[in-house]
Amino acid sequence: MSINIDPKTRLDYRVIVDLIEHGSKVLDLGCGDGELLSLLIRYKSCKGTGIEIDEKAIYACIAKGLTVSHGDIDSGLNEYADKRFDYVILNESLQQMLNPQTAILEALRVGKKVVVGIPNFCHIQARIQIFFRGRVPVTKELPYEWYDTPNLRFFSLKDFKIFCKANSIKICNERAIDTVKEVSTFPNLFAHIGIFVLEK
Repeated sequence: MSINIDPKTRLDYRVIVDLIEHGSKVLDLGCGDGELLSLLIRYKSCKGTGIEIDEKAIYACIAKGLTVSHGDIDSGLNEYADKRFDYVILNESLQQMLNPQTAILEALRVGKKVVVGIPNFCHIQARIQIFFRGRVPVTKELPYEWYDTPNLRFFSLKDFKIFCKANSIKICNERAIDTVKEVSTFPNLFAHIGIFVLEK
C-alpha cells in the first residue's frame, strides 16, 4: 500500500484509504464511530461526511469533530444531488440492508465512484463448518448465531461480481483480504472481505 498507516489499524480501512484519491469529497454510509472518515481526512485530506443510524456511534463521530447525519441509508439518498461526491463508501453495511440493490444504485447516482466492502460468506472456514458441523458458520468475521445476527444477506465475492455485471456496474478495482494480508489467489475461497471500487 502506498500510505503508511499504523499497522494496528483495521486492514479493510487501510485498503480503502489507499484506494481513495487525495482531496476527494467522500460520503460514508453507515460510518459507525467515524474511524474510517477520520483516517481519510488525516491521510488523504478528504472532505468527509457520514450517515449513521446508531446514536451512540454518532456521538463518537461528533467527539472526533466529524460531520455526521442521523439517518437510515435503506430509506434512500434523495436529499443529495447527482454526482455530488467523488466517492460514496458502503463498508460492511450492504449485508445488513433491506434493499441493497437500491442502496448501491443510489450510491452510484450521488457518487462518481462507490467503494463497497463486503464480508465473504463463502470463505473456506465457513464452508468447512457447514460441511463438517452441518450448522450456520460462526467465525471471527461472522461472530453471530443465526438467531441474533444483524446480517440479512449472505453472499460471496463471486455473487457480488455477478450482481454488478447484471446491473451494468463497472468494477474499476477490487481487493481481497483475510485477517492480516491481501489475498490474490482464489479470493472467493480464501478472502474474508472483498473491497470493490464501482462506477456506472
